[in-house]
Amino acid sequence: MPEDHEQIVVRRKKLSAIRERGIDPYPNDFRPDHTTAEVHARFGTLPETELAAAASLSVAGRIMALRDFGKAGFVHLQDRAGRLQVHARRDRLGDERFELYRLLDLGDVVGVIGRPFRTRTGELTLEASDLRLLAKALRPLPEKWHGLQDVEARYRQRYLDLIVNPEARRIVEMRSRIGRYLRDFLAARGYVEVETPMMQPIVGGAAARPFVTHHNTLDLDLYLRISPELYLKRLVVGGLDRVYEINRNFRNEGIDTTHFPEFTMLEFYQAYATYEDLMDLTEEMIIGLAREVGGGTTLAYRGHTIDLTPPWPRRTMADLVAERTGVAAARLLEAETIAALAERTGGIERPGMAPGELLCTVFERVVEPELVQPTFVTQFPVEVSPLARRNDGDPRFVDRFELYIARQEIANAFSELNDPEDQRARFEQQLRARAAGDLEAHAMDEDYVRALEHGLPPTAGEGVGFDRLVMLLTGAPSIRDVILFPQLRPEADA
Repeated sequence: MPEDHEQIVVRRKKLSAIRERGIDPYPNDFRPDHTTAEVHARFGTLPETELAAAASLSVAGRIMALRDFGKAGFVHLQDRAGRLQVHARRDRLGDERFELYRLLDLGDVVGVIGRPFRTRTGELTLEASDLRLLAKALRPLPEKWHGLQDVEARYRQRYLDLIVNPEARRIVEMRSRIGRYLRDFLAARGYVEVETPMMQPIVGGAAARPFVTHHNTLDLDLYLRISPELYLKRLVVGGLDRVYEINRNFRNEGIDTTHFPEFTMLEFYQAYATYEDLMDLTEEMIIGLAREVGGGTTLAYRGHTIDLTPPWPRRTMADLVAERTGVAAARLLEAETIAALAERTGGIERPGMAPGELLCTVFERVVEPELVQPTFVTQFPVEVSPLARRNDGDPRFVDRFELYIARQEIANAFSELNDPEDQRARFEQQLRARAAGDLEAHAMDEDYVRALEHGLPPTAGEGVGFDRLVMLLTGAPSIRDVILFPQLRPEADA
């Protein structure tokens, strides 16, 4: 909205009139003693006799509705906890405060002192005896907040979204509750919360392309981390047997409803545990979380009813692909068989892909879109799991799982590779893949190998997509709905 828009011009004139009256339009000396929710809880059910004897109280918030009847009017005030109606009368406020009331607009922040009463319609209302302007809004609130263009504006101007959209505020509050529950859950089991570097000299811990920055003093290129994994496992080597971090990762990748280049992960590691132990822990954690923030184990999400009742199925990747393609699981790592299957289901993405990579590709195409109910997918090929421990029974696979709910990966975990010689060989294989054109292949991390040479206890680790978990538990259709300030194209290019 341009500065010469009629509504902005009118509001600036009102601001000048307020200042001419000697009133500071942006003071900082008003302290409310109640939220709107506390007023409703305390006085909402009182009988009229007790309500009439109530003492004055104070609230503050943003004006969301104004009704002017000449010598009186009503204001709907919104704060962090809800809304409350305020009645403004000239004979109660006095001429000076009532004239200030007449200069108010939707969106202004005000403080009110008064006594509660009920209107003829039974609505709990505050009878204002004093009214203070705390912040004059020079731009109007949006009148309509729907449609494609306005959805984009919601992300770009999240402050307006939070003012006018109760669902946006609910998601923020739920996200906070989810984070608090996860921290309490892990702390109760002996995990220590840590912070690891956001800028790293070597890319590692995941298959993804990084963002690159430069440290001027050190004259050193650094990478915004794609994962905290290798640093967290260094801490386990150092004797912190149970560690976790909830923090940002950055991956230079595309954007869709479940992917965003800046996102939050919960990542945790437990010594003397296997990936099977983490399946039990993950099931317990997510079910407990759903009960805590959602009230039960049934979720409505994207037209599906998600049933979190345990136990959740545990299926190998090969068995799931076999069921949906008719190719025997035992043949899925045969080079010709899996190459033909990949061609049949969408093609081979790049030359020289190993059978295990092709199996994973076919799984993503034909199985992943069908995994609506909670399912642990286990036994991933070693080629796509350079940091995971080989399976004792079949070393072509690793002891790994991914948890899928509502067609999206929620968690990824494995028993950690702690053999330094095997780890070095895996890194070297990744270097060959990078040289062949795989830009997401791991780099060599000599210091991490050196840490393993000091002895990493048998360990299992897991990453949980925090944003996707919030989406699932709030019903949000897009990851941008649960990230407060998502990156967007510049407005001129949008």
